[in-house]
Amino acid sequence: MNDFSTSTTIDGSPAEVFAAILDTRGWWNTAIEGPTAHVGAEFGFEVAGLHRTRIRVTEVSPNQRVEWLVVENEFSFTTDQSEWVGDRIVFELQPTHDGTTVNLTQHGLMPGQECYDVCSNAWNFFVGESLRLLAEHGQGKPESNTGQAEPAKRARAAADALGQKAASGST
Repeated sequence: MNDFSTSTTIDGSPAEVFAAILDTRGWWNTAIEGPTAHVGAEFGFEVAGLHRTRIRVTEVSPNQRVEWLVVENEFSFTTDQSEWVGDRIVFELQPTHDGTTVNLTQHGLMPGQECYDVCSNAWNFFVGESLRLLAEHGQGKPESNTGQAEPAKRARAAADALGQKAASGST
C-alpha cells in the first residue's frame, strides 16, 4: 500500500510537539467540537460546503504517538463518500538533533483516490506549516468552519470541477 505520509522537523522537544498535536484547534480547525486528547474521545468539525468529519482518538502515547480513527466523513469534492471512513491517522514523534520529527501517515489515503491531491496538499500544509508554527511560535494557521485557509481554496476548486463535470453529464 502507498498510504499518504508526510513529515516535518519542528524546533521543539517531543513534549512540546506532542502538546501541539493534541491542540487540534490550534493547528487544524478552530471549529473542532469535542475532546481531542484522550483515548475514546470523539471530535469533529465541518468546513461549510467542503468537509465534515468525526474522528475517534484510539491511541495517546505521551511524547511518542497519537492515533485517530475516522468514523464519519463527507467531502463535497468527491463522488465516493467512503473515502477516509475507516482510515487511521497516525502521528509519530522522533527526537532529533534539530528538535522533533513528526511523521504523519494516513492509512487508507492513497494515490488514485478522488481526494488524494486535495487531502495530501492539506496535510502537508497543516502538518508542515500550521502545526510547526503552533509548536515553535504558539500560533498555527488552522482552518475555520468558513474555509479560509489555503487548503480550502484547493478543495473549493475540486468541488467546482466536480459540479461542472456532473452538470455536463460527464463521468
